[in-house]
Amino acid sequence: MEAGPSAFSAAGAKLVFDRFDRDGPVALVTAGGGVRPEGGGGMPVLMRFTALGAALGGYQFIREWGAVTVFAGPEASWEALSGPGFVQALPLRAGFRLHGEVWARPTETTLATATVILGSARGDAYIRLSWGAALFGAYLGPEAAVYGDRTDYRKWSVGLHITDYAMGDYRFRISAGGQLETPLNQWSPYVSLAVWSAL
Repeated sequence: MEAGPSAFSAAGAKLVFDRFDRDGPVALVTAGGGVRPEGGGGMPVLMRFTALGAALGGYQFIREWGAVTVFAGPEASWEALSGPGFVQALPLRAGFRLHGEVWARPTETTLATATVILGSARGDAYIRLSWGAALFGAYLGPEAAVYGDRTDYRKWSVGLHITDYAMGDYRFRISAGGQLETPLNQWSPYVSLAVWSAL
């Protein structure tokens, strides 16, 4: 879940056919939705509502220093535009998604991550990089991300994160910082929360 001038929330399940700590095939099913402003600069400000989902298959590579996972598969996206006095539903789009993740521990007390997602349904791309040092049972450090799609929407964000904080059977990543996104073209705060658990 991420909140700022725009907001987005997603849920998913990662399926491993052997064990999480071994090389092997994996699957990832996700669904989510969000809303963001568009327009400005003399144009009416509209709200774009988005719902999307994907069903991906892939493979994970487990090494002593960390893990690399790659996924690929179909995705679908549905959007609607809302403005003063109207709502316009856009056609359902289907496409193909590539998704890659790296979780690496350069040292026993540090964590570095990279995520890259490319999708053809919305013509979008997302990249996130982070680094953290072990502190109080989690990792604390900087993060940076960039997102863009075929509508010329762009978002850049820089902040701090706390990753792999454990509470019972759940683990958390909490992020906060500043972001610059179109059409506002001004810095604004953001917060992000991710929660995961092994079933």
